[in-house]
Amino acid sequence: MNTAKAVVAEIKARGQLTIPKKIRDASHLEEGHLVSIIPVGDSLIITPKRLALDEARREMRKVLKASSVSIEELIEGLKEERENLFKETYGKKG
Repeated sequence: MNTAKAVVAEIKARGQLTIPKKIRDASHLEEGHLVSIIPVGDSLIITPKRLALDEARREMRKVLKASSVSIEELIEGLKEERENLFKETYGKKG
């Protein structure tokens, strides 16, 4: 499985989000394709609609198991990434 770097994308006025071309190409997403958006804690997982929710869960479990990362560790890591991004974008808290 390829490891992808996080990318930053802007949500436009009408809630539209552009998925960068590299990611669309790697995921075989084209105009008109549907995606599922799965909330995980206070994060989102975007997956091609062709993956049923149960299949997406199985795939997520496989990735977590292969990486020896627990869901709790994943969520904690996401919190840390958000905090770092916030500090990088807006400076230190408080």
